[in-house]
Amino acid sequence: MVTYREATAEDAKAIAELHSLSWQQNYRGSLSDAFLDGPLLSNRHAVWQNRLQYPSPNQYIIVAELERKLCGFACAYSANDPIWGTLLDNLHVRKDLKGQGIGRVLIETVARWSYQKNPESGLYLWVLLKNTNAQKFYDKMGGINQELLPQKNPDGSVTDCYRYVWPDVTTLL
Repeated sequence: MVTYREATAEDAKAIAELHSLSWQQNYRGSLSDAFLDGPLLSNRHAVWQNRLQYPSPNQYIIVAELERKLCGFACAYSANDPIWGTLLDNLHVRKDLKGQGIGRVLIETVARWSYQKNPESGLYLWVLLKNTNAQKFYDKMGGINQELLPQKNPDGSVTDCYRYVWPDVTTLL
């Protein structure tokens, strides 16, 4: 049975490992192989150590666990953008567990948290142009593919990304 809870500082390593693996599996061709096969894991360790040790006041991180092992997570920032609202910055689920509703529960939990923080706020996220599986998932979740814009990546490259939006987060509840 999958359980969900708010992340703690002790989750940084497991989140970084799943985040890195997910990028390696899904971002080939969008991020450089040198980055994905090189400093990615240390980069993600630093990011998650910082996020969990020194959380931003508008940050929310939820983890999904199966048999006490991390199998998914989401990270969001309320009131991140005056137009689009809460940023869903990360949503990753272990590849072998996709299609079992874990991602849906994570995004619904973030939407509920966002609504509690600011009922008027929308929700948005960025999806790499080449990440068609994620696009299908967000389409199924009722996301609106709002626009295509270039975004800077952690490896220094720039990639076109779609901004998916939910102007009313209650559509996710």
